[in-house]
Amino acid sequence: MTGVSKFSKASVFSGLNMLVDISLMPKYGNICGYTEENINREFKEHIDSEKDIQNMREWYNGYWFLKDKVYNPFDVLQYLDNKTLKNYWFMSGNPSFLIKLIEEKKYFLPNLSNLTIDAKLLDVFDIDRINIEVLLYQTGYLTIEEANELTFGGTEYRLGFPNKEVKTSFGDIIIEYLVGTKATNAKKDIYKSLITADINGFINTLKSTFATIPYTESEHIKKYEGFYASIVFAYLQALGINITGEGITNKGRIDITCFMGDKTYIMEFKVMKSKREKGSALAQIKEKKYYEKYAGGGKEIYIVGMEFSEEEKNIVNFEWERV
Repeated sequence: MTGVSKFSKASVFSGLNMLVDISLMPKYGNICGYTEENINREFKEHIDSEKDIQNMREWYNGYWFLKDKVYNPFDVLQYLDNKTLKNYWFMSGNPSFLIKLIEEKKYFLPNLSNLTIDAKLLDVFDIDRINIEVLLYQTGYLTIEEANELTFGGTEYRLGFPNKEVKTSFGDIIIEYLVGTKATNAKKDIYKSLITADINGFINTLKSTFATIPYTESEHIKKYEGFYASIVFAYLQALGINITGEGITNKGRIDITCFMGDKTYIMEFKVMKSKREKGSALAQIKEKKYYEKYAGGGKEIYIVGMEFSEEEKNIVNFEWERV
């Protein structure tokens, strides 16, 4: 039994509580997907060029269950049959339950790109008190990226999106659900502005995006900065950009760090309670010197502070500098 089999051990299905859970046993870590060796051996006659392997590796590989990294088998078979890069597996399901849960719990989406979780939590699935991180892992939207043995016993796991299919598709579905279908058109404008360091254009696109969100659908979630940060995160994820949420420094956590070519963007978000807080987002970046973590890497570093208004429900002030 694979997938969300944790449900089988919940109280609703107590008759199956004698099962042995092999999810975190390394010796079984490659039985639920195709390994690199499988791709090169069993599917050799269906692969036209090295480009096919590169495409599959970028889009459909990346699941790790403590042994070999494995490809999503459904995606591989679909791609080799059609030779078209698409989100085959993601389109085969309906993540609306997950999205509604994220909205209901006001989950800070940038956490998903820098998520560390205890082994006990990863192994427990309480149907009455669903943990979003565990549910995303159990359903295949997140995978293990790293496992670290703790000095005081036990193992700690770092989770992340496995590949481009899941990363971009998850971003798209978040945008569509929270912002609306029309807002997906803003992706190309965001990409263009960041690749050219047109930060004013980037902010203007975000302003237009937030302005499209219906008033009645946003009242309960637009009063905390995590909502705005989550929308920006979703756009960057949908573009397949390398980003880190809640990046740790020696003086605090950075809301979002975005790596794009030769440029690094450090972003901080604030919801203003009064006009006296104007400029507080950029001031925090400068005061805590978040940018020092990335200095000396040969990349252009831009720090961007955005402030939102509870009343206007949009960006009311932004400042940026190159450091």
